[in-house]
Amino acid sequence: MNVIPHSRLAQASLPGIEHVTLAGSAQGLKRLSVWRQRIDAGGATPPHRHDCEEVVLVHAGRGELHLEGHVQSFGPDTTLVVPADAVHRIVSTGPEPLELTGIFSVAPVPVCLPDGQPLELPWDS
Repeated sequence: MNVIPHSRLAQASLPGIEHVTLAGSAQGLKRLSVWRQRIDAGGATPPHRHDCEEVVLVHAGRGELHLEGHVQSFGPDTTLVVPADAVHRIVSTGPEPLELTGIFSVAPVPVCLPDGQPLELPWDS
C-alpha cells in the first residue's frame, strides 16, 4: 500500500508512551522504519540501543536526550541524531507531552537493552 491513512494504523503503548508505526516491515520496507510517539510529561523511554542509525524529529514538548552518558536538552523543532549501537534514552521534561517522529535505517527495528538483551515491544517494529 502506498497511501496509508494514519487512522487505520494500530496503536500500542508502554507506560507513558503512545506509539504508532507509520511505515516499516508491515508495508514491505527493509531499510527504513518510521515511528510516531507521544511521551507523557515526566515519561521516558527505557535505556536502549539499536543496531541502526536513528533520527528523531521533535514536533512538540521539551526533553533530554541521554546518549552514551551525556545529557542534552532540546525543545520543539529539533532533530536528534542517534548513532547505531549508542545507548540512549529520551526523557520528557516539560509540562506538556513530547511529540516525536523516529526514523530508522532498517525494518524491522531490533531494540535491545544496554546489556544486549532484546527489549520486547508491544508493537510491530
